[in-house]
Amino acid sequence: MNLLLLIILAIVLVSVLPTWPYSSGWGYYPSGGLGFLLVILLILLLLGVI
Repeated sequence: MNLLLLIILAIVLVSVLPTWPYSSGWGYYPSGGLGFLLVILLILLLLGVI
């Protein structure tokens, strides 16, 4: 389960980088969403759910 979460997180991290032409106008929305996801995962990890 942890390996699957790590792989999905790595794919999402690469996909939110604004290096492709179609994603240059997205602004901070994808990275903000990723940060929110990281906070949720960190809280679940500290609570021992994961």
